[in-house]
Amino acid sequence: MENEIKALLKEKNAILLAHNYQPPEIQDLADMCGDSLELSRKAAATNADIIVFCGVHFMAETASILSPDKLVLLPRSDAGCPMADMITADALEKKLVELSPPGKTVPVITYVNSPAVVKALSTICCTSANAVKVAKSLQENEILMVPDRNLARYTASQTDKKIHLWDGYCPYHDLLRANDVKQAKQAHPDAVFMAHPECRIEVLKLADIVTSTSGMLTYAARSDQKSFIVGTEVGLLYPLKKANPEKDFYPASLGMECKDMKKITMEDIKKSLRNLEGQVKVPEDIRKPALKAVSRMVEL
Repeated sequence: MENEIKALLKEKNAILLAHNYQPPEIQDLADMCGDSLELSRKAAATNADIIVFCGVHFMAETASILSPDKLVLLPRSDAGCPMADMITADALEKKLVELSPPGKTVPVITYVNSPAVVKALSTICCTSANAVKVAKSLQENEILMVPDRNLARYTASQTDKKIHLWDGYCPYHDLLRANDVKQAKQAHPDAVFMAHPECRIEVLKLADIVTSTSGMLTYAARSDQKSFIVGTEVGLLYPLKKANPEKDFYPASLGMECKDMKKITMEDIKKSLRNLEGQVKVPEDIRKPALKAVSRMVEL
């Protein structure tokens, strides 16, 4: 199966991307692994004609936003993101009318884990790694952050801005409770607790470091510590251990397993490549304003 997929990738001048939460066999096969925006940016810089994105729908949309001339394939069209589904363009427009004073519009920071139509209505995008920096970069003191309430709460705790929350969240990160972390710390008293900012604020207060998945990979590699409790989706344990075989990594909770991130199989990749199935294309009237919001963040 691996050889067949590699042959198809070569034949069609395609590149295979895998998010850090994908199953191990897909991460091993991929040309690039990483965070969603990081992957889309790297893929845009290649001469590949086709991008096969092993992730979820909003990630394939981001690849399409950054690479309009490339064909973007999502091997499973039903691989979605529950948090991204918690916001729509219509709902955001209504919220802006509600929050904005006459003649003004409250700026919107949109997490990249969101639909392209929502990015298109945004002032600027952010990632879990740079949300605080993005918020501080805006002149306005009042901001709406969408769609993740936990990331917004964390950002607010690190700035002096008034940040309005959207009631969205990642079901898997939001699942982690302070008691889960305390139990993990009791079981592994010497371990460093790394938490993703999509977690609840009471969980983040227990963290030794709050950072993105790529940030966790970097931190674990550079740290002198030998054991870590990982407060994010369990798929990250594989690349962490692969990059640091001499170190130990423990999940903060085994319940943090995203079902959508585990939908794509090797057979799905082969079928998608062979038949060019699962095409994701963001229309130009949405792509251009969405690209503006993403580009503003990248420039920052």
